[in-house]
Amino acid sequence: MMEVLKVSARSVPKSLAGAIASVVREQGKVELHAVGAGASNQAIKAVAIARGFLAPVGVDIVCVPAFANVQIGEKECTAMRLIVEPR
Repeated sequence: MMEVLKVSARSVPKSLAGAIASVVREQGKVELHAVGAGASNQAIKAVAIARGFLAPVGVDIVCVPAFANVQIGEKECTAMRLIVEPR
C-alpha cells in the first residue's frame, strides 16, 4: 500500500520535501492529501523542493494530481491528491 502524507496549510515545505524524498527512495512513490488552497500550495512547493533533493541521485519525480474524498472528523471533504513517483 502506498504511504499517504497529509498536508496542512502550516506544513513546512522543506520538511515535507524531505519526507517525500525519503518515502520515494524507500517505497518508490508517495501520495499527498491536501485540503484547501493553503495546504495545496504547501504541497506543490514541497514537491518542487523534493525534485531538487532527488535529482543529484538520478531520480526525476513527477506529480500526478487528482481529487480524493477524505474524512475529517465527522465531515467528508474533497482533497487534492498528489501522487509523486519517479518518471
